[in-house]
Amino acid sequence: MATLGACATTQRPVLYPNAHLKSVGDAAAQSDIDQCLQLADNSGLSKSNNQVVRRGSEGAAVGAAAGSVGTLAGGGNVGAGAVTGAAIGATAGVVRGAFSNDANPTYRNFAQHCLQDRGYDVIGWQ
Repeated sequence: MATLGACATTQRPVLYPNAHLKSVGDAAAQSDIDQCLQLADNSGLSKSNNQVVRRGSEGAAVGAAAGSVGTLAGGGNVGAGAVTGAAIGATAGVVRGAFSNDANPTYRNFAQHCLQDRGYDVIGWQ
């Protein structure tokens, strides 16, 4: 599950081609981006909001409840229905979490502020 979440956190800042970027060049700008991302990492901020884990847990809880109710209504074993529902819900939640924006906004703001201090203008992340 964690592998899916790791894929979503590899985005980097996109810089507007302002006068500073044009004067230092792309290689220096990429080095500055690397340094600012490293500073954010060193500050203890997490790149991720752990959406994959969170969505999986939410899905398991909803699935267990739905499985229990569905099985109870059908006259079957409620415990087995809860387990089955939890498994289905967790899987659906993990998939949903993997496709959500998992970036930690505080981590991004830290990196953007660092780049802004160096004269860059961040217009987004890709």
